[in-house]
Amino acid sequence: MPRFEGFVPGRHPIDAFGAGGFRFADMSHRGSILALPGGVHIWPVTSFAEVTIESLQPVLDAADTIDFLLIGTGRDIVFVPAALRERFREAGITIEGMATGAAARTYNVLVGEDRRVAAALIAVE
Repeated sequence: MPRFEGFVPGRHPIDAFGAGGFRFADMSHRGSILALPGGVHIWPVTSFAEVTIESLQPVLDAADTIDFLLIGTGRDIVFVPAALRERFREAGITIEGMATGAAARTYNVLVGEDRRVAAALIAVE
């Protein structure tokens, strides 16, 4: 299986997660990812403490193609701060935070329904 090198265009379901990374589009990546309607990107975030408006700027840049952002917060559910929720609400995007596994599964369902969804997924072991 080829290694993911930073960006793969297109919308891809998440085939597997865990062991510190993800499999999608017949590739694997160790680390976190942003799955946007235009493609999957490396996301240099290792914990929810690093999730900021700046780290999520690629989502805001694609706001005209996204209605929902799922944030995979790691192994545990973490409350998404009001300031972050508000900034995305202003851009027309609803945020849901959940454990990474649940976020990846929900993302796959919504992609399968052709919904306007993105996912910011923190890798878990």
